[in-house]
Amino acid sequence: MVALRKSKCRNDIVVLSLLVALLVLFGCIMVYSASFYSANYHYGNKYFFLFKQLLGVGLGIFAMVVFSFIDYHILNKYKWYLVLATLILLVLVFIPGLGMESYGAKRWVSLFGISVQPSEIAKFALVIFIAGYMSEHHDKVKTFRGLLPVLIVGGIMCILIMLEPSMSVTMCIAFVTLFMLIIGGMSKKHTLMFSIPAGAVVPLLILAEPYRLKRLLAFIDPWASPQGEGFQLIQSLYSLGDGGWFGVGLFNSRQKYLFLPFAESDFILSIIGEELGFVGTTMLMLVFFFLVYRLIKIALGAKDRFGTMLVSGVAFIIAVQTLLNIAVVTGSIPPTGLPLPFISSGGTSVTVFMAGIGICINVLRQSKGEDVQIIKLFKQKKVIKNKLKQD
Repeated sequence: MVALRKSKCRNDIVVLSLLVALLVLFGCIMVYSASFYSANYHYGNKYFFLFKQLLGVGLGIFAMVVFSFIDYHILNKYKWYLVLATLILLVLVFIPGLGMESYGAKRWVSLFGISVQPSEIAKFALVIFIAGYMSEHHDKVKTFRGLLPVLIVGGIMCILIMLEPSMSVTMCIAFVTLFMLIIGGMSKKHTLMFSIPAGAVVPLLILAEPYRLKRLLAFIDPWASPQGEGFQLIQSLYSLGDGGWFGVGLFNSRQKYLFLPFAESDFILSIIGEELGFVGTTMLMLVFFFLVYRLIKIALGAKDRFGTMLVSGVAFIIAVQTLLNIAVVTGSIPPTGLPLPFISSGGTSVTVFMAGIGICINVLRQSKGEDVQIIKLFKQKKVIKNKLKQD
């Protein structure tokens, strides 16, 4: 029975790893396809974005392997340190010389010559913190006082990210926080208490910044400003429309020739739709659906509350971010910058998502009785060495 359970565990790990490998490999192909012209035009190297993506994937593979073997309970032990480190990174984006600005937004930090996007790290750091706190204090989550630490940490992260500014990531973090509080046992009264004011803040944030109001008006009628705020959405719809059922063929997109802004990142799904059509895009969405489904199964089978909440949080981030990205490129919600998980250009994004999958694999290992964590192996080695010395 134990051998059968371990065999099933290995099969589940293989399936999960193959799904992620399929997504990141496809992502590298599409990043190259969507960016080779603009990369050659702006940087004189058509592989510029591809090389950056491959670096992120390489770091992601390393992180995924390491986290899949390290006992995930260690994350709970160091959750406050992780939150502190994340908040420091979020503050560093505003320090001249360290923070990097692009298109009027300060969202990156230059560390040792490598650009890092702290807001991408913040999403997963918050999931780890909430999962740890809610599993340790599940008896207090019915009270407002018991929820305060989560609300304070999540609120500070949202404020710092909003100042960058990045409303899309702020909304993603707010959704994740609310979701994890609900599955952690928050009462219906508190759910309404937090949801209604949060919903009311959104229009105020839109009105507070003129560019957000312009985006909203462009979403309502993009043709009112076809050369202005409505340009990107119109080009995205052209791209999707040109794709039809089966697309114009891989590498044959026309919109990537400087017509569609951010074709390799936030709007890469538009290029996928143009080159592979509705059928290819639907197949990609099915892969995402199957990945989230497998993660939910892992969450339900976790051996403790912390593992369940941890994997649920990772699954929810992938699901929400994918749905929001689809909604943006199809004109279902106002345009906002949010990458497609595992696919869009962005080294920090692909690295942290793969690290998140590694954590989920470790939860799966422990739920099936696999005892192959690196920490335990080191401890066993130390015990053996001490015994040999005594002998």
